[in-house]
Amino acid sequence: MRLPHSAFWILNSVFWILNSVFWILPCAADIIDRIAITVANQVITESQVDDEIRITAFLNREKIDLSAPAKKTAAGRLIEQALIRREMELSRYPLPDAGDAAKSLAGVQAMYPSAADFESALKSYGITVDDLTRRLLWQLTLLRFIDYRFRPGIEIPPADVQAYYHQQVSEWQQKGIKPMPTLDESRDRIEEILTEKRIDQALDQWLEDSRKQVPIRYLDPSLQ
Repeated sequence: MRLPHSAFWILNSVFWILNSVFWILPCAADIIDRIAITVANQVITESQVDDEIRITAFLNREKIDLSAPAKKTAAGRLIEQALIRREMELSRYPLPDAGDAAKSLAGVQAMYPSAADFESALKSYGITVDDLTRRLLWQLTLLRFIDYRFRPGIEIPPADVQAYYHQQVSEWQQKGIKPMPTLDESRDRIEEILTEKRIDQALDQWLEDSRKQVPIRYLDPSLQ
C-alpha cells in the first residue's frame, strides 16, 4: 500500500476533498455521487475512489484502471488516509500552507515538454490542476505528519547499525566496490535507513490497530 515514506502507497488521496460531503438524492437525473464508505464521522464517496485511481495513475504514468479490484485497492488507501486525517484532527496537527505544494507541482510540470502537453495529459486522465495540487499538498502533509507522529519514538541501537553495515560490506565485496566506506562514514546514512524502516513498521502497525478500533462501514460492499 504504500508511499514510501515510503510511499506512498499509502500514500495517495485527496485530502481536502475528505473535508466535504456531497450526497445528492435521487431525482430525475442520474445520481452524481454516492457515499461509498464511512470511517467514523468521515465519508469516502464513489467519486473520491475514482479520483484516487486517476490521480495515482497520472503521477505514476500508468493506464487508468477502473476495474473492481483497482477500486477496492484505491478504497483501502483512502480508508488509511481517513484514519490518518482523524488522528491529525485529534492531535490538532497544524496543516501546511497550500503554497507548500507549489514546488511539487512545478516538479511534475517539468516532466512535460510544454505547458500544453501538461494540460493535455491532465485532460486525458480526467483530472484538473486543482485536483493534482490537492493531492500533492496531501502527500506533503502526510509525510510531515508521519515524521511528527512516529520518528520521536524511534531509537536505533549501535548493534543494529553494525549489523546493517556488515551486510552492506558483504554486498559491496560481491559487487567489487572499492574503496568501501568505513562504519563511521556510513553511520548517519545507515541510521536514517533503519529509522525509515522502523517508521514504516510503526505506521503499518498503527494503521492495523486503528482499523480494528475505528468503525468502518461499507455502503458499497464491492469495496470491502
